[in-house]
Amino acid sequence: MDGRAVAPAAGTVLNALATGRGAAFAIDLETTATVELTDDGTVSGEIAEEPDADAALIERAAELTLERHAEDAGLEHATVGARIHTESEVPMASGLKSSSAAANATVLATLDALEVGDAIDRVDACLLGVQAARDAGVTVTGAFDDASASMLGGVTVTDNASDELVAREEIDWSALVYTPPEQSFSADADVSACERIAPMANLVEELALEGRYGEAMTVNGFAFCGALEFSPAPMVDALPAVEGVSLSGTGPSYVAVGDEDVLEDVRTEWNQRAGTTRLLQTRNDGTKTV
Repeated sequence: MDGRAVAPAAGTVLNALATGRGAAFAIDLETTATVELTDDGTVSGEIAEEPDADAALIERAAELTLERHAEDAGLEHATVGARIHTESEVPMASGLKSSSAAANATVLATLDALEVGDAIDRVDACLLGVQAARDAGVTVTGAFDDASASMLGGVTVTDNASDELVAREEIDWSALVYTPPEQSFSADADVSACERIAPMANLVEELALEGRYGEAMTVNGFAFCGALEFSPAPMVDALPAVEGVSLSGTGPSYVAVGDEDVLEDVRTEWNQRAGTTRLLQTRNDGTKTV
């Protein structure tokens, strides 16, 4: 049996590194996972864009899903295995939640292959991917904020310490993404520096819970550029015309939201910098089987 699913990337409203509470929103860059079930009990994964990359995250996501749900499909967990293949539009280590998208797509594709996906709550499915990220050591924030935005769509606010979904709202924004050429791995972030800006993160959370997402993003961006030693200059390029702009995750990408015409002007500014810009839309449908 085969399964296939796509999961969107996400941009940051609140980085969870400071307080354990985070917020993010889905954008229309996709990761696709295809899962083929086997009867040899082994799980193996491959990443199309990076054939030599570590596939531990997607393998663990499939393993956890099989452990939890193989018997729901009438299969013997000890003998069922999986081959996973992912391909992605989301640049790796760019702050755009590529790991969360890969884990979500893998979990939903595995459930699709088991033919039990419709019976599984989406938050429960999301938490399987979050656990896989923790087991694989690819997150220092707990990942639920990013993963929930990718799985559910819209903007989500979460408490990553308790895996609580605090709020979710559908949104309709244009989003401009600027990705410099370097990579930045979230597991390498200076957590202690981020914890020192907890008062600013608390302010960002307050703004987000009031629905003032653009302002929240911008405060988050300046605070975490300082803590993580990224330049705020791309943010200044976008202000004051955009509704919000932030460093996304632990960088190096920046995301601005606002009217498409305004973002086109910002794109002209950002195109003068080394790297790639993409004009996208937000997503409210989240991860889905295809």
